[in-house]
Amino acid sequence: MDLSILYRGPLSSCDFDCPYCPFAKRRDSREQLRADRAAVERFVAWAGDQHEDRLSILFTPWGEGLVRSWYRRALVDLSRLPTVGRVAIQTNLSCRTDWLAAADPDVVALWCTYHPGQTPYERFIGKCADLARRGIRFSVGVVGLPEHHEPALRLRADLPEHVYLWVNAPEGYDLTDAEAARWTALDPHFGYSRYPHRSAGSPCRTGESVISVDGEGTVRRCHFVPEVIGNLYDGSYRAALRPRPCPLAVCDCHIGYTHLETLPLYDLFAGGVLERIPVRRSGTVHPKRAML
Repeated sequence: MDLSILYRGPLSSCDFDCPYCPFAKRRDSREQLRADRAAVERFVAWAGDQHEDRLSILFTPWGEGLVRSWYRRALVDLSRLPTVGRVAIQTNLSCRTDWLAAADPDVVALWCTYHPGQTPYERFIGKCADLARRGIRFSVGVVGLPEHHEPALRLRADLPEHVYLWVNAPEGYDLTDAEAARWTALDPHFGYSRYPHRSAGSPCRTGESVISVDGEGTVRRCHFVPEVIGNLYDGSYRAALRPRPCPLAVCDCHIGYTHLETLPLYDLFAGGVLERIPVRRSGTVHPKRAML
């Protein structure tokens, strides 16, 4: 079967201090970092033992993972497994990028967020240029705050044309129609982010072909529904995989509502769901790697 996994271990530290993020400049203790490393390595070992399922994996850490060596190594190792069709991670791109030389560029991908004021623009765009030179699939985005519009315009002008620039609607900020129109001019798919999606009772792929896994191997249908449906490492989750409606009133995060069957996002992002790359900008999909 084809199975997509959203992995989020205990890591919650970040090297940025964005005012709109609750995990800004949080530090993990050495014990917490050791536990996170052990959890990631256990997960990678589990993936290496899978020989029947075709896996697509997205790391969604609360903090910044790629400044930690074990996340970089995990992406490299997973990209080399024959049963992994895509492995991606959400990142602020503050890490170096030379480690990607060891990864399979047909499999590894990055979902990058630019945070103005947290990193020099030239440094960020230089790393994007390096990703493009290496043939790494990636998208770039910003949080749609008014003060981020000019930096986003600059990004769009400097990024390669094929790189999708996405915009997330900011939490707690009520965009005017005029502001939304400006963001839509940059990201034609911004409308999906602007308002929460009514999801109660709607069919969703989570819990059937998409699961959320934490550092202990606890499996839930997604990050936003607390009900446990099994454990990855004892295999108990498999018997729980089935179609099921969403139990929440609304879904307001891209990594959640993407999987709603009532939205056309699997068609829109075909071949690039995990790294958030629309099919019209994603280029040629490797015939053996046409995964989510």
